[in-house]
Amino acid sequence: MRTLETTNISGFVNEFILLGFPCSREIQILLFVVFSFIYLLTLMGNTSIICAVWSSQKLHTPMYILLANFSFLEICYVSSDVPIMLANLISQTKSISYADCLLQFYFFSSMCAAECLFLSVMSFDRFIAICRPLHYPTLMTHHVCAQFVIFCWVGGCLWLLTPLTLISQVPFCGPNTIDHFFCDLAPLLALSCAPIPGITLTCGIISSLIIFLTFLYILGTYFCVLSTVLQVPSSLGRHKAFSTCGSHLAVVFLFYGSLMVMYVSPGSGDYRGIQKFVTLFYALATPFFNPLIYSFQNKDMKEALKKFLYVLQ
Repeated sequence: MRTLETTNISGFVNEFILLGFPCSREIQILLFVVFSFIYLLTLMGNTSIICAVWSSQKLHTPMYILLANFSFLEICYVSSDVPIMLANLISQTKSISYADCLLQFYFFSSMCAAECLFLSVMSFDRFIAICRPLHYPTLMTHHVCAQFVIFCWVGGCLWLLTPLTLISQVPFCGPNTIDHFFCDLAPLLALSCAPIPGITLTCGIISSLIIFLTFLYILGTYFCVLSTVLQVPSSLGRHKAFSTCGSHLAVVFLFYGSLMVMYVSPGSGDYRGIQKFVTLFYALATPFFNPLIYSFQNKDMKEALKKFLYVLQ
């Protein structure tokens, strides 16, 4: 494993070593096979949702347009860290350049921020559909939906520009070993060779703020939805409303639950053991489960998927 060799003439790090999962060669190969299988299924599942929405005229509504964009986001999200993780599992060097490390941090974090925004917009869509059903056609037009989509993508990319700029100013002069499987914020800042309390605090606040603000907003919208649903006189109407929101709520708690463990649990700065597993869960497992949740819980989506698969035959 290289450490001193990766510094340039001025003494600053040119590349980092991603420690990943330090275990025997046999277990690393097993992890490579398992993670590769999950990654391929994730790509196939989210791509199938995009194709189903695209091919079915019935699904050309704001809710499903948001879902298709969300699925494309999941593909970008999982592809920002998993390919490098898989390469390092079978590689002897496990190195990543300084520029690629910063780029991976920015891309992964931006996709995470965009996912928070998309989940918030999708909860707003359900709030309007259930709490203001008569106003839904005028409030959630295709034009408004397109603006929301642009807001989520651009907002996610812009939100992390400040942390990226701050991290690029952090001096790294060794050691250069990151005890993680990708370039995450905390283990990266821990390698600084100078005290950076201000940068650490600023990056932490910016990264945490979008998580907690969007989560509180989603809880607020669904509190209003729940209050409205409980006032529906018929049990059939309540069941239909709950089934409409059930899949989205499942994804929300799956994603935010793992993130909250990282930010709220004691010792969240320790990336060994359970914390590394939790990061792996929301980075790989969450995008894998999302298409399963949405397709199994939604009758229209299942019908569209069947028609799309039939056309391919």
